[in-house]
Amino acid sequence: MNKDWFVLLVLLPPLLAFLLMVAGRRILSKRMTSLFGVLSTGISLVFSLVLLVSSLRSGVSLPDWEFTWLTLDKKPIQFGVTLQPLNVLMLVIVSLVSFLVHIYSSGYMKDDERFTVFYSYLALFTFSMLGLVISPNLLQIYIFWELVGVCSFLLVGFWYFKPEAKRAAQKAFIVTRIGDIGLFIAIAMIFAKIGSFELHDLKGAIEAGKLSSGMITLFAILIFIGAVGKSGQFPLHTWLPDAMEGPTPVSALIHAATMVAAGVYLVANTFWLFQASSVAMDVIAYVGGFTAIFAATIGIAQTDIKRILAYSTVSQLGYMMLALGSVGYVAGVFHLMTHAFFKALLFLAAGAVIVSLHHEQDIRKMGGLWKKNKGLGWLFLIGCLSIAGIPPFSGFFSKDEILLSVYANGRYGLFIVGVIAAFLTAFYMFRLFFKVFAGSHEPKTARVPWSMTGPMIVLAILSAVAGFIQFPTHFLETWLITGGMKSLHGPESIAWIPVLAVIVSLLGISLAYLMYGVNKWDSRRVAQAVPWLHQCLVRKYYVDEMYHSLIVLPLKGFGWLLQVWDRYVIDGLVQLCGWISMRVGKIGSTLQNGQAQTYALISVVSFVILIVSLLAGRLFG
Repeated sequence: MNKDWFVLLVLLPPLLAFLLMVAGRRILSKRMTSLFGVLSTGISLVFSLVLLVSSLRSGVSLPDWEFTWLTLDKKPIQFGVTLQPLNVLMLVIVSLVSFLVHIYSSGYMKDDERFTVFYSYLALFTFSMLGLVISPNLLQIYIFWELVGVCSFLLVGFWYFKPEAKRAAQKAFIVTRIGDIGLFIAIAMIFAKIGSFELHDLKGAIEAGKLSSGMITLFAILIFIGAVGKSGQFPLHTWLPDAMEGPTPVSALIHAATMVAAGVYLVANTFWLFQASSVAMDVIAYVGGFTAIFAATIGIAQTDIKRILAYSTVSQLGYMMLALGSVGYVAGVFHLMTHAFFKALLFLAAGAVIVSLHHEQDIRKMGGLWKKNKGLGWLFLIGCLSIAGIPPFSGFFSKDEILLSVYANGRYGLFIVGVIAAFLTAFYMFRLFFKVFAGSHEPKTARVPWSMTGPMIVLAILSAVAGFIQFPTHFLETWLITGGMKSLHGPESIAWIPVLAVIVSLLGISLAYLMYGVNKWDSRRVAQAVPWLHQCLVRKYYVDEMYHSLIVLPLKGFGWLLQVWDRYVIDGLVQLCGWISMRVGKIGSTLQNGQAQTYALISVVSFVILIVSLLAGRLFG
């Protein structure tokens, strides 16, 4: 069968499922709805794997195809598909995680009255994300980019009856739009400059020297601004933790493995553009490095199980950007893949914890769950070991690649930042683990259905073995590097870097064990010793408060002034014109009263005025 049809069989099933669920939302049972959702994403996954096998066998990109969609100023605008190794890998990641989340949701959301609506939103999101990762041009990327944002808004605000969910959905939509403006401006400027939205045309213009270095840097930074919004990089990170108000399957699908990874994917997909500008690479590296350690420090002091994972996501996305900015193309994509597995596992496991503890999310009220559910404890532990970078779990290999790339690129300051962030990651993740599963407390638990446990087992296996796709053969690197793409991973002789990374992670785990596992060191004493720092971390460095004071309140004040101007000046003028018209009309209606005497008087007065006017004209004319 032609590979073109394979791509359509990946892309169309979720869209058809969405349309079917919308049309039959009043008649479809929950069982039929979940069946359609799982079946559609399962078909996408199967054909994504077929494309993956085909790409691995050929060792090169699969053929692209496109057709003319419309003509703009006599220039054809194309719509099509590109299947380079990165695109194929993203297809597999998105379809796999979506498939598992659809299965998980059948258990997690079984009691929700809007079950069919939820599944329809999931299907539309999956279609949008699949369309995004196979788009060959900037316009098509932008269309699916915005569609992904709309789906995120719908899913984060799914429980719209909760004020927190409504605010979180609005915040996510508005903050990500700020980044999207940068991407939109970049796309418009690129079309104006080279007359095409096609990525290969932009790449050709750069290689031919048709663009100045300043213009390349401007394009790259504007595109990166779009990635900052979607991937929750500082300073546009504030929407992502608040988005945890959505259902947990949404957190796993959108805010761990797919949507937030779209920004990283965008930078990786246009990596040749960023490589052409050293300034742009510096911006990516420093923003990524700062985001990684900034979010990691906040995660230390949070008490909501999902918000801790949310700040962990922000930190890990910063790691990926740090790798890309350090010419670690393979390292960034590798960590994107492993992060999709272990972070989806952690979010789904967190959802199982919440269900098991009767929808409790505050880790201060948890403890002793290991005694009640060891299976869930082992799954959560695998996720924690992976994200902490403990061998042989996948997070160790991808984090090691990042640190090697940063060091090989000569960014020694950022290398130290990365090592410190690794320590903090291990500490706050095992703080979470020990607070939930350790202790003598014996909580009353509810049963976790197999529909939720099965997907976690699959993700746990992938979290344990996915790292070996790159170690020791560098198979992933060989497959990903096409078209002269440059990537650093550091010389193999630097054996002390992975050793250092493991030691640092073990120190973080040990500190968490002493403070929260066996309670030998009282964490409250640490907080009381530096109360200002603890409060600063709890309040997330007061970033939201600063935005509220410096941006929200001034904009509200400006809006109030515009409202006053509109209501009392503009409306006042309109009402004055209406009043004048009414008075003139009233005078006219008074004169037209049907009395002959009045008409005669008006005629006489008008005649006198006419005579006087004529005489005055003769005398003074």
